[in-house]
Amino acid sequence: MPKIIQISVPPEKSFEEEYIFHLALSKSGLYESDVKDWYIKKRSVDARKRPVKIQLAVALFEKGEEIVSPLQDIVFKNVANAEPVHIIGAGPAGMFAALACIEHGLKPIVFERGKDVRSRRRDLAKLNKEHVLNPESNYCYGEGGAGTYSDGKLYTRSTKRGDVNKVLSLLVQHGADPEIMVDAHPHIGTNKLPSIITAIRETILNYGGEFNFEHKLTDLEMEKGVLQRLEINSSKKIETSELVLATGHSARDIFELLHRKEIKIEYKPFSLGVRIEHPQELINSIQYHGERSSVYLPQASYSLVHQVDGKGVYSFCMCPGGIIAPCATEPGSVVSNGWSPSKRNNPYANSGMVVEVDDELTDAYASFGPLRGLKFQEEVEKTCWEAGGKTQALPLKDYLILYMERTV
Repeated sequence: MPKIIQISVPPEKSFEEEYIFHLALSKSGLYESDVKDWYIKKRSVDARKRPVKIQLAVALFEKGEEIVSPLQDIVFKNVANAEPVHIIGAGPAGMFAALACIEHGLKPIVFERGKDVRSRRRDLAKLNKEHVLNPESNYCYGEGGAGTYSDGKLYTRSTKRGDVNKVLSLLVQHGADPEIMVDAHPHIGTNKLPSIITAIRETILNYGGEFNFEHKLTDLEMEKGVLQRLEINSSKKIETSELVLATGHSARDIFELLHRKEIKIEYKPFSLGVRIEHPQELINSIQYHGERSSVYLPQASYSLVHQVDGKGVYSFCMCPGGIIAPCATEPGSVVSNGWSPSKRNNPYANSGMVVEVDDELTDAYASFGPLRGLKFQEEVEKTCWEAGGKTQALPLKDYLILYMERTV
């Protein structure tokens, strides 16, 4: 195992390899002649106080020691003639499920209601320019799902994270910048994700998997509670007794289908809110105490958490140097998301600001059983459309004044 040495360096020194190596060496108790190889294992920004520092974890390998790369080499098998596994949805969950199948000698057959990345772009252009929504091809539906146009932030607050390095390695293997293996808050960028998604699909196809675009799950045929067949596009029947559902949270029709088929589903607590946009330089100035240099420090982000009357209020999916995108999947509704390009060089930052939805708000929808949260969410989205039309945006100050007027 390598020696892991923690060092703190000024931002302007954070990419000077010779400086970093000798500083780590001086703290390790080793001589330069003792070290066979080294690399930066982790990098993060410490902006808690002035001056802003870059924290580095440096891995030093002594001579005679096996050098272990953080980048895993994932080996796939040809599964063209293997036992098939049917997967509904070609978002991140569906694509990684397909890769896992190939790794374990199973043939993934993926059905996606939307279009491939290239075809999907035309529908997104029409949505952004003409405000015309295609319910089957939008920011949520299509190859890569919402993950194709959702920034590519690759960190989690969950403590049950699984093999994160393997996921990052797979992304690097398919074209992501190797720096995602190092950064504490790794980020790919929406501009780079489409080519990575396409490369993952090509790997799945090259090893014998199948992709079917514009193939929507419309029914599940059951006998005595056991799945017998899938129905695709209301016509095509496929015999199978097992299925991977990787449909994402926006596919309300799938949850409704499961409920009709008396397949057990449960209501899951969720949060709801607005997306707030602000000048990126304002966030940089606040977070970096006015010290930010565009050359040495990344665009600043933030994370806010607060309790109000026992309910959590928190920021979500903060996008430095990003934009806000219209992400509805149904006509006549408002849904927003945010993303950033790889350089995060747009003039504005944005973040979701959400609050936990309590049972009191969903009790009015109790007749929908486990779907009550979906029905509440759907009504909020449609109410926003009716109130604001294509978009509903206003200055934060005006929003807060309006909120106070309604709650006093």
